[in-house]
Amino acid sequence: MNVLHFVEAFFSDSAHWHGYDGIPTRLLEHVQYTLMALGIAAAVGLPVGLLTGHTGRGGNTLALIATAARALPSFGLMVLMFVILGLGLAPVMIPLVVLAVPPVLVTTYEAMRSVDPAPVDAARGMGMSEAGVLLRVELPVALPLILSGLRSAAIQIVSTATIAAYVSFGGLGRYIVDGLYQRDYEKVVGGATLVAALALATLGVFWAAGRLAVSRGVRRSG
Repeated sequence: MNVLHFVEAFFSDSAHWHGYDGIPTRLLEHVQYTLMALGIAAAVGLPVGLLTGHTGRGGNTLALIATAARALPSFGLMVLMFVILGLGLAPVMIPLVVLAVPPVLVTTYEAMRSVDPAPVDAARGMGMSEAGVLLRVELPVALPLILSGLRSAAIQIVSTATIAAYVSFGGLGRYIVDGLYQRDYEKVVGGATLVAALALATLGVFWAAGRLAVSRGVRRSG
């Protein structure tokens, strides 16, 4: 039996579309985990990246933090948090947030540092406050690259949130973990297909967000 047959069998089975283990329920759980982790990572990484990028200070420190965070194994960290904190949402969120903060933080910093200094100096010369320079001059120009950092973090979370199933949480990872345990490869392939589809949908969401949020002039210059 080939992979396409497994995919067809999984999605054509009506039992997979209803109940607590149905595709809509598991997909909603996975999206919730992703949005929560991305929201926390953005709340941590964006302000720090914007401030350090605006001032030009702390770049080396950010690089060290990002390198250290990326070196942490997400699954190992989740198991450690599960042992320390017990069953709950925190052991799942902590490794996902740790995974997502570095691309948001570093990309935001680099985006701010890549802004042409000429309009920034002109804005300061006109008496604009530092907050005004940051929000009205630098941020609009840096926004495409900042969104790319958020997009990268979101894709990593979508892919890695499957590990939540190892500590009895839901999400699309349930199909993969339960399928492997039951030797139900139809379920494994179906779960993996759903994760891949959700990652592609995430790319589409950020593409649309870029079209809506980034000004036409910045898109053309980019």
